[in-house]
Amino acid sequence: MGCCHQYFANTPEGDDAFVIDASRMVFGAGCLKEAGAHARAQGMTRVAVYTDRRVSKLPFFDTVTKSLAASGIDFAVYDEVAVEPTDVSFKKATRFAIEGKFDGFVSVGGGSVMDTCKAANLYSTWPAEFLAYVNAPVGAAQPVPGPVKPHIACPTTSGTGSEATGIAIFDLLAMKAKTGIQSRMLKPTLGLVDPDVTRSLPATVVAASGFDAMSHALESLTAISYARRPRPAGPALRPPSQGANPWSDAIASEALRSVGKYLVRAVRDAADTEARTEMMYAATLAGIAFGNAGCHLPHGMSYAVSGLVKDYRAPGYPEDQAMVPHGMSVVLNAPSVYRFTACACPERHLHGAECLGALTRGAAPEDAGEIVAKRIIEMMQATLFPNGLNAVGYADKDVLALVEGAYPQRRVMANAPREASKDDLADLFRGAMKYW
Repeated sequence: MGCCHQYFANTPEGDDAFVIDASRMVFGAGCLKEAGAHARAQGMTRVAVYTDRRVSKLPFFDTVTKSLAASGIDFAVYDEVAVEPTDVSFKKATRFAIEGKFDGFVSVGGGSVMDTCKAANLYSTWPAEFLAYVNAPVGAAQPVPGPVKPHIACPTTSGTGSEATGIAIFDLLAMKAKTGIQSRMLKPTLGLVDPDVTRSLPATVVAASGFDAMSHALESLTAISYARRPRPAGPALRPPSQGANPWSDAIASEALRSVGKYLVRAVRDAADTEARTEMMYAATLAGIAFGNAGCHLPHGMSYAVSGLVKDYRAPGYPEDQAMVPHGMSVVLNAPSVYRFTACACPERHLHGAECLGALTRGAAPEDAGEIVAKRIIEMMQATLFPNGLNAVGYADKDVLALVEGAYPQRRVMANAPREASKDDLADLFRGAMKYW
């Protein structure tokens, strides 16, 4: 990118180095059959397999457990993971891990399953009060004392990228908002990324998870420069969400190109194997990108949208609970956000829009925010996505509560290229109510 050198120029108060974290992945159709061999290679003998009840009934879950059994590995299944987990469900999953005395973990599912497995692994390995490791200012943000047990993550949706990150997100019920735990120690030891698992996913799930992947990549690309983040007191204190850097730029750009080319196809046609495979790969790339750079405002705002949900139920998701799926809650904020942040780094916003397929030839810097917003809106319309926050049950009267739920998310809010006050957030939520 032409703007790289200027964007990463050293500043007196900023960091002068960045970390390159490359996650270990196995990618390919049918690779879930290798789960047992990889578990043995990690020295696992007794394994906790985390999943949810819907996934536990699908053929590829049997593929994983049969592979473990064939490798002579003793395992026990925990299938009570909550879709959109909470502090209560994390604690319940942790009790299972403690009582089972496991030496390894395998997760088979979407982001909720992988994040729950990370939390259970953490608290069973390094017991502490629940809020001890939770991000500040909600929790104490204590560093994880050391390595956790081996964890093989097997994603079943094409979006969360959780197989590549040390992040575990949950709803804190007392706040009615999402927060999370972040540590490089929580990154899975290995990801087994099998694109065959997406063949049976409903269109809305493919769209929501795909927009989550898009947001991971675009937020990484447009995040504050690592050279503008405060210099840490020591190298061990350099955060995983370190800001945009040349490594994350390269991965995020490639992910965005694939999303722009394949997302709509993958949503519209479940038989389009090429599109669904490419989206699975894009999701992993985007996970690596935001695992190195971090997300910002669209994700920070999404936590309030998910946490304060009223009666909305998304097609293709469990009908027994109100829910705004994570990827949906993120992208519904995105066009409004990029209209706000583009002035901070217009070249990066234009580059992201171009990767997604927007026409940017001859565009001026002041056009950047609108070009990104329009391209995202076009993709939302093409995938029959809800038209803003109004469509999932929110109105102007909810703005204050949404702001109060989003503002404490400092881990992500501080990663934005432009600082957002509470008044700014109120304007952004109002701007996200309806787009067309």
